[in-house]
Amino acid sequence: MSVATGGKAIYGAALGILMLEARFPRIPGDMGNATTWPFPVLYKVVRDASPERVVRRRAEGLLLPFLEAAEDLVRLGADAITTNCGFLSLFQADIAAHVKVPVATSSLMQIPGVQALLPPGKRVGVLTVDARSLTPDHLKAAGVAADTPVMGTEDGAEFTRVLIGNEEKLDVAAAEQDLLAAGRALIDKHPEVGAVVLECTNMAPYSAALRDALRLPIYDIVGFITWFHSGLEPRRFSQSWR
Repeated sequence: MSVATGGKAIYGAALGILMLEARFPRIPGDMGNATTWPFPVLYKVVRDASPERVVRRRAEGLLLPFLEAAEDLVRLGADAITTNCGFLSLFQADIAAHVKVPVATSSLMQIPGVQALLPPGKRVGVLTVDARSLTPDHLKAAGVAADTPVMGTEDGAEFTRVLIGNEEKLDVAAAEQDLLAAGRALIDKHPEVGAVVLECTNMAPYSAALRDALRLPIYDIVGFITWFHSGLEPRRFSQSWR
């Protein structure tokens, strides 16, 4: 008879997600919508981590709450940790050192890998919820060059206003237009961009529309974390063959 071994409180969910405390809509494709994931996940809301505080105030005073929340997720059973805001790259080293499991705080972390895929002369560009708040410190913490082309949606009518303002209603079509406008502005300003990484985890629902409009590869948090998770739970192939 097989012998089962314990040690966790919860089994079958290898990934823990640290969530901002927000009330804006989380549509399918948003990492805060559990139906987005093809595998089970564990969620932990970090109290007082408002979108405005994390994005525009560098998550001031929130390092300890994030460390404690990450520790709680690992104690529950998570084998790895991610977050639902790319600006939390500032906490990457601290969280990884604290919980001692793999940590992916930000979609920005995929930029070096995507850059390596591109032909000579092409660069990765970034779309973000607030370009004015995305500093060289955020990029450096994610292993990204400070001169990486960046464009934000903060001048649009809907997307940034709803997310940073933490509003309860979202015009999805208007939000999509904000992302398309920012994407086109990025390419117009930086024609050397050969692929786009979406900093904001709430942008993933619009990746396909961006791909159609820009005709460039689009890399978002859902693709990144699905890859991240694949190392935690590798696919098991049948050992029978003809």
